[in-house]
Amino acid sequence: MADAEVQIPDPSADVEMGGEEEGDGGAEVVEEETMLPDVEVETKRESFLDFLKSPIIELAVGIGENETILTAHQALLIKSPYFQEACARFGPDEKRRRIDLPDEDLSAVGSVLEYLYNDEYFPKRLAPSAKDSALEADPSVPSPDNTGAALLKHARIYTLAEKFRLPSLKSLAHSKIHRTNSTARGEIAYARYVYKETSRDDQQIRKPVAAFWATRSHVLRHEAEEEFRTMCLEFPQFSFDVLSLVLDQKEKGKVRGGAEEAESSRGVTGTPVVHSGRKRQRTSGI
Repeated sequence: MADAEVQIPDPSADVEMGGEEEGDGGAEVVEEETMLPDVEVETKRESFLDFLKSPIIELAVGIGENETILTAHQALLIKSPYFQEACARFGPDEKRRRIDLPDEDLSAVGSVLEYLYNDEYFPKRLAPSAKDSALEADPSVPSPDNTGAALLKHARIYTLAEKFRLPSLKSLAHSKIHRTNSTARGEIAYARYVYKETSRDDQQIRKPVAAFWATRSHVLRHEAEEEFRTMCLEFPQFSFDVLSLVLDQKEKGKVRGGAEEAESSRGVTGTPVVHSGRKRQRTSGI
């Protein structure tokens, strides 16, 4: 019997898949995605240890016998644009790196360095999130504070923050000024520093000082009249700022009084408005 013929299908022949009545006459070609998903590139986080590995900078505060050498790590110091520009002058192989600060207050510079390392300085706010939180007790401040030591501490830091171009430190120091208690004489010492060391255009710190004294004539007459007179003669701008606010208050009082009189004539009564001055408390004392 003859062998059955085996037929091998032609591989080049078309292979039908599915019925013509369902399909589109041929196999659908699906294009596979070849694009890989975006890969996030991790940026290296600079650790505190990296800061400590940076070169040591000497800060010479004061002059002559009063000169004191402080040290700080360059990577932390250059958070301040002022120090960044100063450090840019040092060569890569320069071993001793020194910045002179002959006219600055030693304690204030120390507080600036404390802030650069810790984002805070002593005395800290007891409740940072609270609007009217008090500050830690500072044993170096006398009680009562007739010298204005506490206020002057923050005022000096404020002016240094301005010089070193650290706006966040400037804001922090300003917030602590309004959480600090003092006496009338302490307030005058603070006002003298502000009008001597700050720009005339810096109303952020000057205006509250003038407003404080514009609303406290009774304090001036009984606790610090002589100091206030000296202050006015030494800084005429202070006198003008206080006088301007007093006159503004008188004008507003006349307008308000006229309005109340008109309302009274119409039989309308209202609750009197009590205007407070500076919110910061002041300890009574000479």
